Amino acid sequence: MPFPSWSDLPTRCCRRMPLILIVLFALVVTADAPLAQGTPAAAPARDRHVVIISLDGFPASLLEDARLPIPTLRRLMREGASAARLHVVNPAVTWPNHTSMVTGVRPAGHQVLYNGLLVRTEGRAPRVEPWRDKKEMVHAPTLYDRAFEAGLTTAQVDWVAIYNPGTITWSFAERPDPDGTVERELVAKGVVTRDQVAQFNQGSSSAWRDQIWTDAAVHILGEHKPNLLLFHLLALDSMHHRAGPGGPESYTTIGFLDAQLARVIQALEDAGLRDRTTVLVVSDHGFRMAEKTVRPNVLFRERGLITGTGTDRTAAAWTMAVGGTAMVYVTDPARRAELVATLASELAQVEGVAEVVTPDRFAELGLPTPDASTQAGDLLLVSKDGYDFGSGDTGDLIVPVDATHRGHHGMLASDPKMDGIFVAWGAGVTAGTTLDAARTIDIGPTAAEWLGLSLGNVEGHSIARQLGPHTASGGR
Repeated sequence: MPFPSWSDLPTRCCRRMPLILIVLFALVVTADAPLAQGTPAAAPARDRHVVIISLDGFPASLLEDARLPIPTLRRLMREGASAARLHVVNPAVTWPNHTSMVTGVRPAGHQVLYNGLLVRTEGRAPRVEPWRDKKEMVHAPTLYDRAFEAGLTTAQVDWVAIYNPGTITWSFAERPDPDGTVERELVAKGVVTRDQVAQFNQGSSSAWRDQIWTDAAVHILGEHKPNLLLFHLLALDSMHHRAGPGGPESYTTIGFLDAQLARVIQALEDAGLRDRTTVLVVSDHGFRMAEKTVRPNVLFRERGLITGTGTDRTAAAWTMAVGGTAMVYVTDPARRAELVATLASELAQVEGVAEVVTPDRFAELGLPTPDASTQAGDLLLVSKDGYDFGSGDTGDLIVPVDATHRGHHGMLASDPKMDGIFVAWGAGVTAGTTLDAARTIDIGPTAAEWLGLSLGNVEGHSIARQLGPHTASGGR
């Protein structure tokens, strides 16, 4: 007699076994079934909290100066753990690296290459649109997705590539909503006015915005006590773009950020969360100075590949610059193979271009190929030291760097000047622990382990046990 199918086995068994055995059989089959995608590998730690604080544009090299005015950060390093450097991902730009922090994968996996979504139109110059929904931009599960799905509470203040995610419990965004829950709570407390929220990014200084974002983070920790808080401060990046790293303006801004960090640590104390919270202080990239800007689109215009201006501009090829690297996009599919080969040869001879990378090498840089992602270009340009790239298409090919924009990033992640900072403090972290290096892609898996979660099969790995002892509390 043939063995009964799975579909009719319960029916046949019902005639031959007591109910209790049927129940046991069902339990065995269920236990043997694979977990649904996204199901945490461990029990979520509902009594644990993780705060990830990103100080945008903070180079690791600045920590070597004992005169840097960072008493709070030095305290966290002394009482917790730190790495000499944080290896970032390509490109060394804000949104790609923040997305790698929360996904545990490089841009080849999550496909965020710019500070926004690259929108392409045949025969036209591509453009970057920042205010697009997270589901359009991020093509990998995130730490906050996994936490929310597991029943933990999540919060974000000025994080990026996170618009309308559906998995954030409390939010005060880069562009805050006057009708948002946290915004209305802050207005009610007199921290900020509704008009200030509505006009948040109109003419206000980066320091004022950082202060209000810190107000929001402190409020969320005190009133809502989320299991996960993602918190991003921008003032240092703005200052380093203007004046470059390491000068008096840089150190003053870092001192200001340290004071904001102190407010967050005090908020954890006041909320009674210190013993159950782990804090990660990181940065998304470092900085480098440049003297000259290379503008490949000027060359393309001279070759007749770009015509017209403004809304009348057509472009068979276009360069999108992100500082020390740039992507070249061929927008005419009929001429793609021809133009890629021709432009690769010509661009390699241009002053300031250190290397022209073809898509067959994108994988080794952690970048998606143009066949795998609409975000990827057909060529990657790498600048020489002292140069950066610009997207302008008129005037000279090589121009002096803008005197109001002296600092740059976006260079290859292998450049030590692109290294960020990494400090861990709090629950599960052993005082005085030092690492030679950590990686941006390790941050998400590490935070996930502390929260009793798993990001699944990702490129990064948890370094929680290198930072402190494994504990049974809440699973991690």
